[in-house]
Amino acid sequence: MKKIFFPVDEKKLANLKIGDFIFLNGTFYTCRDAAHKKIFKLIEENKNLPFTLNHNLIYYVGPTPAPPGKIVGSFGPTTSSRMDPFTPLLYKMGLKGTMGKGGRNKEVINACRKYKAIYLITFGGCGAYLSKFVRKIELIAFEELGAEGIYKVEVENFPAIVGIDIYGNYLYK
Repeated sequence: MKKIFFPVDEKKLANLKIGDFIFLNGTFYTCRDAAHKKIFKLIEENKNLPFTLNHNLIYYVGPTPAPPGKIVGSFGPTTSSRMDPFTPLLYKMGLKGTMGKGGRNKEVINACRKYKAIYLITFGGCGAYLSKFVRKIELIAFEELGAEGIYKVEVENFPAIVGIDIYGNYLYK
């Protein structure tokens, strides 16, 4: 298994191919439907975003509260296609990866190729298992959205599969 560290150097992504199993390490951010809408409003208003997109990854997840003795509750992916309308612009602005479950549309595939970004798939139905790879989690924006707020997350050896590589190859094709 390959280890990838986020924030990522674009050159590291060049070695990834669709179907590769990888371990994510470092920091990424959570963002779902409601938070994407708020981010787009900030972009339209030319305001600062709550985190830098450059070289980062967004995971489509709504973490549940941590049970006693745990860092986070369930940490499983949501359906990625719901974020398809937002994704190409975020890649254009420097985002290097997204992660969730399921397929993506043609615009996202083309944006991965054009902006040298990747789409990762992680395991649906395994939220409790995936929470074991979280080392730290902190709400950084949109507290009013609860689990759909934006969280900064530190992970170690978080499992994923390359669904779209920087060449536009697509696992679901």
